[in-house]
Amino acid sequence: MSNLTAIHPRQALFGSEPRPAPLPVCDHYAGVEARMRKSLALQSEMAEETGRAVFDVTLDLEDGAPVGGEHEQAELVAELLNSPDNAWGRVGARVHAPNHRRFEDDVDTLIRKAGDRLAYLMVPKVANATEAQRAVEAIKASRLKHGVGHIVPVHVLIETHKALQEVGEIASLPGVESLSFGLMDFVSDHRGAVPASAMSATGQFEHPLVVRAKLEISAACHAAGITPSHCVVTEFKDKRALNTAATRAARELGYTRMWSIHPDQVRVILEAFAPVTAEVDDAIEILQDAQAAHWAPISHRGTLHDRASYRHYWYVLERAWLTGQPLPIEIEEAFFPS
Repeated sequence: MSNLTAIHPRQALFGSEPRPAPLPVCDHYAGVEARMRKSLALQSEMAEETGRAVFDVTLDLEDGAPVGGEHEQAELVAELLNSPDNAWGRVGARVHAPNHRRFEDDVDTLIRKAGDRLAYLMVPKVANATEAQRAVEAIKASRLKHGVGHIVPVHVLIETHKALQEVGEIASLPGVESLSFGLMDFVSDHRGAVPASAMSATGQFEHPLVVRAKLEISAACHAAGITPSHCVVTEFKDKRALNTAATRAARELGYTRMWSIHPDQVRVILEAFAPVTAEVDDAIEILQDAQAAHWAPISHRGTLHDRASYRHYWYVLERAWLTGQPLPIEIEEAFFPS
């Protein structure tokens, strides 16, 4: 391409509009020490293949901590965050719910000991927008108290009726970077009115109340410019079911990120969320032609394109890069310099 030194798509298409860096499409959870260490090793192994972390690791203080050993779990997670195993800077942690007696200690321990190394904090089971805001403020207060200059983004888990009703307000809170859907708790909150099958890999895409919840979360995130993260598939040995669920989450429901709860799920999610080769090829051609035309409208294979469609194709190309798909070297160097 003769015009690779021209204006970069981010500048041409978004200008000075603040746009956060896109998150990896997979968020892998681990809470037992051996699995946490194995997950960090897998992250580094796959990052070596692509030169960047293609999935996040969330170290779990909520479900991972034994009863009575919550503070020790927080200490362990802080140690792992500070260790050489956190080589790519894409490790976060899930703390206890804001109304849990260990929430403040979780936050204080992690930020005091490893605040500069935290990619984000996941806050589960928020009751409503007010509680979500209090959690965000508590994390900020702890950061300021301990002199941590690194701003720790907050991810929020939506799994209650009231939180779903106020999802737009939660998504718009300053400091919130992503919302996730808590499928299991949400179904259980219906007091048996929603069948257990709605928690399965296929049933969660069929029951209207569950699908409605997923769509409302996704729409709220896109409206607020943050990342919607899809819920788990618990049938972790069924890769076909996982691939189908991940593909539907990405293609039908607008999710740009998904939880993994087993190492074998990571590559399946990456593949499902990656654009297909034909989409990437179209994106490269259209963006190259647009850049050569100084971002004026162009005709590509008989179809008119302008800045609206250019933005779409930039997101396609960016997703390909995020998921570790090989790109032409000149595109890597011009659009995604290291």
